[in-house]
Amino acid sequence: MTTTVNDELKAELLEIALDAAHRAGAFLRDTRPDDLGVAATKSSAVDVVTEMDIASEKLITGLLADRRPDDGVLGEEGASVEGSSGVQWVIDPIDGTVNYLYGLPNWSVSIAARKDGETIVGVVQAPMRAETYRAVLGEGAYVNDRPARVRPAPAFGMALVGTGFGYRAERRARQAEVVAHLIPEVRDIRRAGSAAIDLCDVATGRLDAYYERGLNAWDYAAGDLIAREAGALTGGRPGEPLSTDLTVAAPPGLFEPLQARLEELGAWHD
Repeated sequence: MTTTVNDELKAELLEIALDAAHRAGAFLRDTRPDDLGVAATKSSAVDVVTEMDIASEKLITGLLADRRPDDGVLGEEGASVEGSSGVQWVIDPIDGTVNYLYGLPNWSVSIAARKDGETIVGVVQAPMRAETYRAVLGEGAYVNDRPARVRPAPAFGMALVGTGFGYRAERRARQAEVVAHLIPEVRDIRRAGSAAIDLCDVATGRLDAYYERGLNAWDYAAGDLIAREAGALTGGRPGEPLSTDLTVAAPPGLFEPLQARLEELGAWHD
């Protein structure tokens, strides 16, 4: 599917996404309480929501409601607006909440805009890196004001591969089995804790590839577009788009053997 979107709308959506991401990122960086605690749990006791996740989502959705009140919204912490404009915002107010809770730097704000179901703008703000990753469909990807580009595909055995793990113990155990098979076959594995940043690290050549099971649309919507606009291929199981079952991103030449190996290893199921 290809959505026809005029340049004026693309520019407007990018400007709003950048504004919202910068405001939320600065708020999260500058007002994080020393005694930050868990406000709620989701799929398990270690799948946490902090008061700052909720406040960040309210900040972003409030800005969107002011600027584009007819748009739809899908947010990780419960924001859900149907909208009537054909534009939907997909928001992760803190991607990498556990990192944020512990004071680790790898967390981000992820905001994507979809038109008629296709992502046309993606912004990932990583305040502790002082970096903003952005992409507009068909216009390339950037980190701050520099063009972002994937690394040329290495040999499979020389690939540095990022991944992540779910929150339920049985899923993590299965994911560990997959990693145990994969790690002797590649250069090494990295686990940073923010899917959005991992996808952007593929886009900027800091990782050769990335895969994960169990992501939701708000985890990957912005990072997926940024990776693709930087030259990566993305998808799920062979012949399928990226999804909750599996997300894979890598440059052409590495994407195909990695996707095939993950299929062999059953990385798409628990």
